[in-house]
Amino acid sequence: MTASLKSKRNRRTKSRELLCPLHPETKLLGNGKKYFLHLLSPEELRQRGMSDKKAKLIINAYPVLVLSNEWLEELYCIKCQLLQWYYIVKRDKNCYSVSLAKRELWSQVAHVDVSEGNPTVSQYTKRSANRFRNKRADNKNFYDKP
Repeated sequence: MTASLKSKRNRRTKSRELLCPLHPETKLLGNGKKYFLHLLSPEELRQRGMSDKKAKLIINAYPVLVLSNEWLEELYCIKCQLLQWYYIVKRDKNCYSVSLAKRELWSQVAHVDVSEGNPTVSQYTKRSANRFRNKRADNKNFYDKP
C-alpha cells in the first residue's frame, strides 16, 4: 500500500458515539442544532470544579462565558422511539457524557425563551397541538360530535 492511500483513508470523518442513557447499547441518531450553555456567575463555574478565585477572575474578564464542551441537542433513540433533548458534555476528543436534559438547563442557553416552549417547533405545530384545548361558546370542545 502506498503512503497516499493510507492518508486518504485517515481523512474520513469519524461519527460521534453518543449512547442513550436509558439503553447503553443503543446509539443516538441525529445531528441537530447545538444549544451551547452560557455561564453568568462564579457559582456556576465552582459547580464545575473550578476554584473560587479563578472563577471570579474568569467571570470578571468574560461576563458571559460560553462553554464549548457542554450543550443541549435533540437526538433520536431507536429503542425509546422518542426524539428527546439531551445534555451532552464533551470529555475528550471522542468521549462524550450524555444525559437527559433538565428544564433548568434551558435557562443557561442564550437566545431561547423557556416560557415560549421548544425552540425547534413551528407555529403550525403549536397551534395544532393546542386546538383540542379550545372550547366553543357552549363550553364543549370544537371537535366533539353534537
